[in-house]
Amino acid sequence: MAPSIASRRLRAALRAVTATAAAALVLSACTGGSGASGAGDTSGNQLLTIPREDLATFTRNFNPLAPQPAPMTTQAIYEPLVVHSMSDAKDTPWLATKWVQAKDARSITFTLRQGVKWSDGKPFTADDVVYTFQLQKKVLGGFDYLDKVTAVDAHTVKFSFNKPYSPAFFEISGHWIVPKHIWSKVKNPAKFTNPNPVGTGPYTKIAKFQSQSYELLKNPDYWQPAKQRIAGIQMLAFSGNDSANLAFTSGEVDWTQSFIPDIEKSFVAKDKKHNHYWFPATGAMINWQLNTTKAPFNDPPVRKALSMAVDRDQITKVAMNGYAEPADCTGLARTYDKWRDTSLAASCTWTKYNTDAAAKALDAAGYKESGGKRLLKNGKPFTLDISVGSASSDWISVANIIKQDLAKVGITATVKTPDWSAVQVSYNTGTFDTGIVWSNNGATPYEYYRGVMSTKMLKPVGKQATEDYHRFGDKKADQLIDAFAAATDEKTQRKEMNALQELYNKDAPVVPLFTGPEWGAYTDTRFTGWPSEKNPYATLGNRNGSTILVLTSLKPVKG
Repeated sequence: MAPSIASRRLRAALRAVTATAAAALVLSACTGGSGASGAGDTSGNQLLTIPREDLATFTRNFNPLAPQPAPMTTQAIYEPLVVHSMSDAKDTPWLATKWVQAKDARSITFTLRQGVKWSDGKPFTADDVVYTFQLQKKVLGGFDYLDKVTAVDAHTVKFSFNKPYSPAFFEISGHWIVPKHIWSKVKNPAKFTNPNPVGTGPYTKIAKFQSQSYELLKNPDYWQPAKQRIAGIQMLAFSGNDSANLAFTSGEVDWTQSFIPDIEKSFVAKDKKHNHYWFPATGAMINWQLNTTKAPFNDPPVRKALSMAVDRDQITKVAMNGYAEPADCTGLARTYDKWRDTSLAASCTWTKYNTDAAAKALDAAGYKESGGKRLLKNGKPFTLDISVGSASSDWISVANIIKQDLAKVGITATVKTPDWSAVQVSYNTGTFDTGIVWSNNGATPYEYYRGVMSTKMLKPVGKQATEDYHRFGDKKADQLIDAFAAATDEKTQRKEMNALQELYNKDAPVVPLFTGPEWGAYTDTRFTGWPSEKNPYATLGNRNGSTILVLTSLKPVKG
């Protein structure tokens, strides 16, 4: 029996009370009840307050090699050679001042910035860069194209490759750098929690660390002291979007990257002068990934049929509040519009909503309907699970719409919403059924296609995967991906990219849903200097490579 309207309203009220209480407890714990660095403080020493809706508690682990280091580890503590911003596609010299890429795409040489120190006062040198990449390959793998990394002198590093590899600049230049004099003494780098990190970033000092809050204060030896205008950062942990958004829309925090339903009404309208948001289409493609090690998801016609059953217009308008745009059969996010084969995107059908076509395709593939229920070839009901982290209310709505759509073709779906940590483990190990999953996002579509189609990223079930969670690989894709990487001119790269799009259309390795907007909202009552559509020097995300640009641009408001 369906729950009564009264009971639904009661449950909604209880959820609201719980969220309010949780937010109040977190904020009280963070400020000691005094509000010293909380809402309204414009002393000039106020901390930039940021909520994390996806982490109910924090662990004091600032190891950038960890599967999930504490927030701001690679945004405020450790820095890259170059900062790439997805909003304006610009590369900003950072720990490196210039670089030269060989014409044959077999090496890159970086000139490092002089005068940079680690937060313990030791000098930053080329040896740190060399050691960082040795450590990365030893602990996490990757960078298979790297033949050797050489310190030419104290401020020059050469990366030599075992093959032509044009995407190397984006991958290498954006990688964080750690101090050799610290990490070379660590016996087990993979398990080291690094509780008191030493970095080159602007905010490296850990203070008042608690399970639901902590502070990052100034690095006394930062190489850009004039850009350390804010006193520090305060991170707050929340158990989901609802409680985090309550704190934000109530004016208790400054900057969020969580999904906020009807943001104009729930946030902007409360203070149109100071409350702002910007959701550029620079996010990654959000996919419905089907575990291809499990039948019937290993069958391309089935994947395409399931895709046709999904109403992307409803997903983007309802679940995503109109902030996103439906995907097409190239799988490319809006970031890659210049690479998109528009004729292919306009001609294919498997990413278009068509319940009748989906049902016919399932029939043709041998998955017949009987009594309103779709059956597998062995006669058992066609059922599936959709896994989404409990903190992501927007993606849970996406999964529920897919569930409703699948019911129209006789398939029973169950939406499972454990903690994100549990969902992530199921993705990493390949034990999940299906799930709503982010994708790689880089300077070109190379990273996306490699992550969803390359056999080189493929891991067997039970082995740790950091991408290609759906366990799909096509050797033809390998050839095209490698050819793109080896090409040194855009004309050749475009030819390979068009071929990759055609192969993606043929394979349907994942079910693309929509380009994820880069969520970002802020209040400028306590800090100014935010990026915006008019000043897109970075996105408003506080978890990506351009976050450091925001941290070094903000200025405190002094009352």
